[in-house]
Amino acid sequence: MHSQREPHRDRVPARPADPRLRVGDAERGKVIDQLADHHAAGRLTLDEFEQRMSAAWTARTGAELEVLVRDLPALPGPASRVPGRPRPTLDSPTRTYLAVIALLWVIWLVTGAGYPWPVWPMLGWGIGVAGHHRGAWAGR
Repeated sequence: MHSQREPHRDRVPARPADPRLRVGDAERGKVIDQLADHHAAGRLTLDEFEQRMSAAWTARTGAELEVLVRDLPALPGPASRVPGRPRPTLDSPTRTYLAVIALLWVIWLVTGAGYPWPVWPMLGWGIGVAGHHRGAWAGR
């Protein structure tokens, strides 16, 4: 059974042990993730990124993939995070709440910004979200 991996989570080197071996979609995807990170960091132009991404999808061997990342520095792995500081995350209900409330405020602004009516759904729904988190924190 295949597991669905999250993008940009694993920073395993994309270079296979033997560059003569054929590669699969997983290896191609890792190289493309690295190329995207380098593009986001400004090391690759959009044209370079697109050319290398296209070449990665058509690569057959590890050597063909290695050529695409040879001139780029190694990316820091997850171990480079500051230890002891947990990464703040929001659960799905909280993200949904924040997105809907932001949308309501945008609607309020676009329609004339009169009486601040979004405060009522924000408070009503917010009490429920806060209560959910209070219960979750009490269980820790």
